[in-house]
Amino acid sequence: MRRDSSFGAWRRRQSGQNAGEKTIHRATIVFDLDGTIADTAADLIDAANAALIAEGFQPASAEAIRRGVGYGAKAMLDQALLSSGQNAGAMQMSRLAERLVQHYEDHIAIKTRLFPGFLETANQLRDRGARFALCTNKLDRLVTKLLSALRIATLFDAKAGRDTFPFHKPDPRHITELVSRAAGALPFAIMVGDSEADIAAARGAGIPVLAVRFGYAAVAPEDLGADAILDSFEELPDLIGAFLPVNSSVRRSA
Repeated sequence: MRRDSSFGAWRRRQSGQNAGEKTIHRATIVFDLDGTIADTAADLIDAANAALIAEGFQPASAEAIRRGVGYGAKAMLDQALLSSGQNAGAMQMSRLAERLVQHYEDHIAIKTRLFPGFLETANQLRDRGARFALCTNKLDRLVTKLLSALRIATLFDAKAGRDTFPFHKPDPRHITELVSRAAGALPFAIMVGDSEADIAAARGAGIPVLAVRFGYAAVAPEDLGADAILDSFEELPDLIGAFLPVNSSVRRSA
């Protein structure tokens, strides 16, 4: 079930099909990657355990490592070591992180799959004129390789990873610069993500943000502070119509 303000519910009731079409053909939809459009957890967990074993540590359970998925390599390793009572010094942790990234790059889409409904909904929105941007804190070279493996590289008008700019989420410039690269306009942009960084970046950029229910955040989706919860991608077109203006005379305050 979606969670939003009474104003958001009112806007959905008031928005008809024609208004939705006018909104969607101007929209720039900014997607996060891991835990939002693609379920990458299994490959990341395997990479973490491969790194641990290579450095002489005991592997950890998938459940333990998953608590760090979505927060970077070191967070996954921290959770793995914590769960088994092992410790690693700063230099060991650096080597572990490097091994994790390398193993992941070499096995990037063995178990990864797009979340149900994403591609179908994305293609429908594309046909209706929407622009897509990909805003992720994954390294850019990994983003390029993963999108190619999933066969969705051409879906996005622009993409930006952790090292594309001198800044990254939760810095709102990660979104604002990306929307510009996608030839979109901020008043017609909306973020779809699953983490605290996604919500913070969208808030800073002054755009509405949707949190997926099936993501990797350590907190419940309802507690992230998003404008609405996306239970399935089938809901996305209606939510775009609810939270984005129909014409350029309407502005959302930051």
